[in-house]
Amino acid sequence: MHIHILGICGTFMGGLAALAREAGHKVTGCDTGVYPPMSDQLRGLGIELIEGYGADQLAFRPDVFVVGNVVSRAQDAGGKARYPLMEAILDAGLPYTSGPQWLSGHVLHHPTHHATGPRHVLAVAGTHGKTTTTAMLAWILECAGLQPGFLVGGVPLNFGVSARLGSGNTFVIEADEYDTAFFDKRSKFVHYRPRTAILNNLEFDHADIFDNLAAIERQFHHLVRTVPGSGRIVVNAREESLARVLAQGCWSEQVLFGGDPSSGFSATGEPDAFDVLKDGQKVARVEWTISGVHNQLNALAAIAAADHVGVAPALAAEALASFENVRRRMEVRGVVARPGGSITVYDDFAHHPTAIHTTIDGLRRQLKGQGGAQRILAIFEPRSNTMKLGTMTAQLPWSLESADLAFCHAGGLDWDARAALAPMGARAQVADNIDQLLAQVTAAARPGDHLLCMSNGGFGGIHARLLEALQAG
Repeated sequence: MHIHILGICGTFMGGLAALAREAGHKVTGCDTGVYPPMSDQLRGLGIELIEGYGADQLAFRPDVFVVGNVVSRAQDAGGKARYPLMEAILDAGLPYTSGPQWLSGHVLHHPTHHATGPRHVLAVAGTHGKTTTTAMLAWILECAGLQPGFLVGGVPLNFGVSARLGSGNTFVIEADEYDTAFFDKRSKFVHYRPRTAILNNLEFDHADIFDNLAAIERQFHHLVRTVPGSGRIVVNAREESLARVLAQGCWSEQVLFGGDPSSGFSATGEPDAFDVLKDGQKVARVEWTISGVHNQLNALAAIAAADHVGVAPALAAEALASFENVRRRMEVRGVVARPGGSITVYDDFAHHPTAIHTTIDGLRRQLKGQGGAQRILAIFEPRSNTMKLGTMTAQLPWSLESADLAFCHAGGLDWDARAALAPMGARAQVADNIDQLLAQVTAAARPGDHLLCMSNGGFGGIHARLLEALQAG
């Protein structure tokens, strides 16, 4: 089969392209501003990439066009279609489908040359921590010898790739609640039909497609409806929103984590060294280099999900000891030596206020007791659709409270970042462009500081530019 993917450089669609190529299909694709790292990964697989969405791509004559959710029926100010290829597909009556639908029919629930039948799908859903928890779960199953397939919205450092078919009968997938395509407004995860589902947490997000939290809870319940009676739903016991979801009806085994030690999976100890309890009894101990209470909860969720496919918690904990996290999750981009203490620059994907808060808090806990200046300079850009809409500006001072200084890139925003951060006083600075931001940070940085850059985009290459400027003195 030849598939042509519209929006191929996104993390999900790029992973799908890699899986399709591995399964023996011919794959081509297009995107705007074909960009690394996904473009490099895809070209390395021999996948031809085309810049833009020109209608002339009909000449590829694929068996089906796979449409990413970046594609819409939008028009520019002059009334011209922004995605002329999609208009041409519709006019010609050619076959098209969404990425999640194609993945479900051709990978998750279809025998391949690797698996002997439909996979046992383990799906990881939640507002935060999906990518990290998916990577943890895949690594646990790998260490247990199950040779899982996986599709992760990032690059797990243990594997070096974001997706693979695997040779076993399990498949681990990051289950996104974002909409499927312009012609299918259901959440992506509704297509996956998992036997094991993690519901990690649930907050309001994606304000561009959801009106309120209740609308997202409804989509999560659609996911719950697809899990069979023999399946397992692993649920964060601390989340009232998830309790409301399950109160709408649940037909599968429920296993809680992070709550009362007498029920489900819980932890005692610090986030980097803790005992795992199952129904009040110690079953494992995790000692690793990953920081933060949020990652402790992620680990409990992964252990509980792996338990459903027969991986003992002790073996899961042993696997987590060698877990290396995911690129752009507290990834150290460089260290600049200075008299009095080195300056460390990090890259992190955090963009929702809660994620920003937990990321800074995790770094603060990691630095505790190390001595020296140990200041945290939080450098961020409100780039997600939700943040651009200004829906969560009131939460920004709270999200940054554990940082010593905060620097915001406000270029392109329709709301006043300076007013939003005014409660922080002199601890917060706002820049209208990357050059100004770079000047602010380098002027403030001192020996021993930790510079935490947070964005779900490329952030104008600020990580490399900061390191270059700091090294130049």
